[in-house]
Amino acid sequence: MRLNELQLAELASELDEVKAGVMSQLGDKEACYIRRILLTQRLSAISGRILMVLGFLTPWLWVLGVALLALAKILDNMEIGHNVLHGQYDWMNDPVLHSQRFEWDIACDAGSWKRTHNFEHHTYTNIIGKDRDFGYGLLRLSNDFRWRLRNLWQFVTYLLLSTLFQWGVSYHELAGERVFFGKKKPDRINSVSHSDLKKAFFGKGARQLFKDYVFFPLIAGPMWLWVLSGNLVANIIRNLWTSTVIFCGHFTADVHTFTQQQCEGESRGHWYYRQILGSSNFTGPRWFHILTGHLSCQIEHHLYPDMPALHYLTVAPQVQAIAKKYGIAYNSGSFLRQYATVVARIIRYSFPGGASTA
Repeated sequence: MRLNELQLAELASELDEVKAGVMSQLGDKEACYIRRILLTQRLSAISGRILMVLGFLTPWLWVLGVALLALAKILDNMEIGHNVLHGQYDWMNDPVLHSQRFEWDIACDAGSWKRTHNFEHHTYTNIIGKDRDFGYGLLRLSNDFRWRLRNLWQFVTYLLLSTLFQWGVSYHELAGERVFFGKKKPDRINSVSHSDLKKAFFGKGARQLFKDYVFFPLIAGPMWLWVLSGNLVANIIRNLWTSTVIFCGHFTADVHTFTQQQCEGESRGHWYYRQILGSSNFTGPRWFHILTGHLSCQIEHHLYPDMPALHYLTVAPQVQAIAKKYGIAYNSGSFLRQYATVVARIIRYSFPGGASTA
C-alpha cells in the first residue's frame, strides 16, 4: 500500500509518540539492566577461560568453558556492543558504556562500524546503491542486481561469510572504498583517509588475533592448544550466531528494496515506512531476545536505533498496531521460519531473474 504525504506525516507523528513515551522515562531500570548484562558477560568470559584450562581434568570442562566464552562473546557483540555503539546508553555518561569510548571484542574497529552501519545502513536502509549492507557486496539478494556467474555458488559464499563474519564486517568499509583494488566510485564521499582505514583494520585485527591465539594460549602453558582451539570454536559460534540473527532481520522473503529515485527528498514518515518494509522480526523466549541483542525486533530497532533495546519487545505491539492501521506489512514469524526464507532467498537469487521486492 502506498501512503500519501498526509498519511506519512500522521504515521511519523504516531511512531514519534511511541518513542517519546519510552525515552522520557529512562533511568535506573535501564542502567541496572545493561550493567547486569555487562557483569554477566564478564563473569562468563572469565569462567569460560578458566574452565578451558581445567579441561585436562575432563573434556567436559573444556566444552563448558567454550560455551561460556561463546556466550560472553555473543553478549559483548549483540546486547552490549551493538546497542552501546548506537548510543543507547550515552545518557548514563558511563565511560565504559558510552558510544564514543566503547570498543568491542570483534575484529571490526568500532569507528568503522559506526560509519558503515550506524550512519550508512540506518540512513539508507535497503536503498539499492546506497545501502552496502544489502548483500554485503557478495550476495545477490534481489533482481535489483545483475546476475553474474559467481552467484551460482553464493550459498557457499554465504556459509563462508557467516563462519568468518567478524572479518567480513571488519573488511566491509575497506571493500566499499576499494582501498586495495579497483577505483573508488565517483559519488563516494570519504570521511576517513585510506591510510587511516587500513591502520584501523590491521591494528584492530592484529590485536584480536594476538589476544585469542597468542596471549591466552601462552599463559595457559601446557594447555595452550586446548585454549587456542577453544578460542577458535567460541569465535566461530559467535560469528555463526550473529550472522544468522542479522540475516533473519534483513533478508527474509518479504523484505522490500527501494530505488534511489523513490527516496529522493523523503519525509520522516517515508523513512519510517521504509524501515518497516525493509525489516523482519522473529519470535522466541526472553533469553533468546537477549542473545540476539533484541535484533529479533529488527523493525523496532530500525525505527528507534538509539532506544535502549530492552524496550523493543514492549513497543513492538504498538508499532504493529500502527503498521496495521496504515496498511503496512509487519513481517514477523518464528526464528526457524524466517531463517528458512533467508536460505530460500539466497538460493533463489543464485539464478537469473526473480520477483521484484520493491
